[in-house]
Amino acid sequence: MAAKSVLIIYTGGTIGMVNDPETGALCPFNFERIAKTVPEIKEFGFSIDSYTLPEIIDSSDLKPALWAELCEIILENYDKYNGFVILHGTDTMAYSASALSFMLNNLTKPVVFTGSQLPIGTIRTDGRENLVAALEIAAATIEDKAVVPEVSILFGAKLFRGNRTTKINAESFNAFQAFNYPPLAEIGIHIHYNYGAINYSPRPKPISAFTEMDTNIAILQLFPGIQTGLIDAVINTPGLKGLILETYGSGNAPTDNCFLNKIKEASEKGIIIYNVTQCQGGTVEMGRYETSRKLLKYGVSSGYDITTEAAVCKMMHLLAKYPSLNEVKKYLNSSIKGEITVNHIGF
Repeated sequence: MAAKSVLIIYTGGTIGMVNDPETGALCPFNFERIAKTVPEIKEFGFSIDSYTLPEIIDSSDLKPALWAELCEIILENYDKYNGFVILHGTDTMAYSASALSFMLNNLTKPVVFTGSQLPIGTIRTDGRENLVAALEIAAATIEDKAVVPEVSILFGAKLFRGNRTTKINAESFNAFQAFNYPPLAEIGIHIHYNYGAINYSPRPKPISAFTEMDTNIAILQLFPGIQTGLIDAVINTPGLKGLILETYGSGNAPTDNCFLNKIKEASEKGIIIYNVTQCQGGTVEMGRYETSRKLLKYGVSSGYDITTEAAVCKMMHLLAKYPSLNEVKKYLNSSIKGEITVNHIGF
């Protein structure tokens, strides 16, 4: 692969809406129209191709099948391009970026998710700058090696690790944030890469993907006054294999026997329980307080500083990949794609 090239994959979402020159109405992505709307991309010293999914979706209609489709497109085109830019709706972008980070193995090229709050065909759009920066990062190399060889999200003036990112604002042009991990790059007049934060671990094997996902999971967010009937309804969901428990603060939960007996019951049924904090920043520290010691006793796994989006995708991935509950728990408590910072705290 001599000359640099980037593939844009359009899945749907606000960014791909452009003005139809005949009607003036907003219509879905067409690369020729994008090139006219964002003429800057013609100035890049590399070629840009595009692929639009046969059926574009609103990101709120996202299903795991799309993640498998994206992996297949990347694998089929891996040797042809230096990097990939995925245009995606913002509402579930953090889920998709997390999922692909777990599905793709031995990734040596950038996969950059981006989108916008306003259609790229409107005057004040943020999509133009997001697209230009994403393309530049997807093509960036040093000594023929990718500068950011991982799945990321580019939004506003920052590039984040995909599985560390969450959407925090429905209106701001800085709609995403990674509270527990530094940006991989900051975009201003120049793009300043945070090389120490980028994953450059050796990838000796060829690119591959494990695309199966087991969706037999649930999320239970704790709140004062939560009824045991609600907990019963969740843990007795037919086929349930995993439960993401959104707890208070550093992983704390009620200590009353009614609640703890339900956690014990779920654990004894073979349901894997993953403790994730409701806080946007900070980490679960199981055992630090008495309120979380009981959870440890009943086999609840710590999510450390993982986002809920990454926890969902990680649990789906591990449940599909490993038949053994002990293996699933082992990897839940480990960082497999840089999604958590593991701090073993002795109390």
